[in-house]
Amino acid sequence: MNRSFTAKRISFILCIMVLLASAGLHAQQKPNIIVFLVDDMGWMDTSLPFGDKVMPLNKRFHTPNMERLATEGMKFTHAYAAPVCTPSRVSFMSGMNAAHHRVTNWTSVLKDEPSDFDHEKNPLKTPDWNINGMSPVKGISQTVYATPLAELLKEAGYFTIHVGKAHWAAAGTPGASPYNMGFLVNVAGNVAGMPQSYLSEDNYGNIPGKTTYYAVQNMTEYYGTHTFLTEALTREALKTLDHPIRTHQPFFLYMAHYAVHLPVNADDRFFDKYLKAGLDSAQAKYASMIEGMDKSLGDIMDFLKQKNIDQNTIILFMSDNGGNSISPAKGDKLHTGNLPLREGKGSVYEGGIREPMIVKWPGVVKPGSVTDQPVIIEDYFPSLLEMAGVKNPKVVQPVDGKTFVPILKGNSNVYPDRIFTWHYPNKWKKKDLHDIDYLSAIRQGDWKLVYRMLTKKLELYNLKTDIGEQHDLAAQYPDKVKKLAALLGEQFRSWGALMPSYKAGGQQVPWPDKL
Repeated sequence: MNRSFTAKRISFILCIMVLLASAGLHAQQKPNIIVFLVDDMGWMDTSLPFGDKVMPLNKRFHTPNMERLATEGMKFTHAYAAPVCTPSRVSFMSGMNAAHHRVTNWTSVLKDEPSDFDHEKNPLKTPDWNINGMSPVKGISQTVYATPLAELLKEAGYFTIHVGKAHWAAAGTPGASPYNMGFLVNVAGNVAGMPQSYLSEDNYGNIPGKTTYYAVQNMTEYYGTHTFLTEALTREALKTLDHPIRTHQPFFLYMAHYAVHLPVNADDRFFDKYLKAGLDSAQAKYASMIEGMDKSLGDIMDFLKQKNIDQNTIILFMSDNGGNSISPAKGDKLHTGNLPLREGKGSVYEGGIREPMIVKWPGVVKPGSVTDQPVIIEDYFPSLLEMAGVKNPKVVQPVDGKTFVPILKGNSNVYPDRIFTWHYPNKWKKKDLHDIDYLSAIRQGDWKLVYRMLTKKLELYNLKTDIGEQHDLAAQYPDKVKKLAALLGEQFRSWGALMPSYKAGGQQVPWPDKL
């Protein structure tokens, strides 16, 4: 054989091998991204304190893996979401504020059916909000048309995986399916905002004659196996990672747990422990669900380490709204609480919108670091795209969120004059009028203004000195009230935000700066 020819062939093969190796290395240079989103988990529902000290409610829970994640990453003490789930999830997927995308309440499972309640004493009429949620397709009635985050990551070469709760849209619309929202894999995600049951003995709700939209699908192999839903979803999530790991493809795992939303079912792996600790039945059930969620986080972290990909994987931990401290479990006391924060899910006071958030990014985030710089759920959209190296993404919607990557890199005082807004022009609770209905709020620096649409009242709080929002300072600082009301009104009008109207006469409730 011609030695020259052989040498050239060997050289050619080596070049090909180098190119293939380079391609594999290039794929691995993109970090894997895991968003671990918990449902209805409050700021206090963890043994990891997000306040300036360990508080009484922190002692109720045991979340060692959240503690572990915080020692390896950055803890955000002022992270925010919307007051209820679908607005937060749409903001996450679109980068838009809820007042802007107009999905201001949770979406019903059925198309064209609003989820709002009413009451005979209620003087207000809820505005015509986007009751069908988010759509990746133009022209769907009462939806916000937006390019989904997962679609952009998929286009950037990510293997996109959805596990758990979706709840972006109503049945019969494109946004109801994670596949239409940019995910290559979907496990158990549909229009349901809660599971019918967490128990495999109930087949997660798939019981003949009793199955509803809330029965969790695609989990047949776990029926009757005494596997709590949180555990089953975690096992399925780890199975889905096999393909991208084998093929050296970066992945985006959206681990969106149904936990710890109602119904409050006991996770038997942990339930007795909390009963013995002195909690009542409802509280022990809830604490067991929290620990089961935390175990899921730990199992995922352990898996990444076993596969030797933990140093190239970003993990972001977040909740979609505040703890459900207002609805008692059936026949029991309240199953959770948010003190010292005021109120809970459904409210724009801190208990309804301030969330536990942790980010681990090996090589970028300083382990054990803490930031008090505020961020909000729509910030995940530009932040994850920046982490993935996606520049100038083509989107059909305006993006309100701002990247928090500079904060992760240790920069202080990022966006110092930024305003944060919340808008809930809806009626959430069923039986009567509540303080949590029809509220808007704005925060700038330490100051927060709350607008009560039912009473046309403005309240002012200093969060630095009054995290529980117990002392209304509006009378003492009228100029601050005026300034924040003007900013809130201007922002809402620029977004085309919707306001409720009066049933008698039909006039719109005034903007906060027009009182």
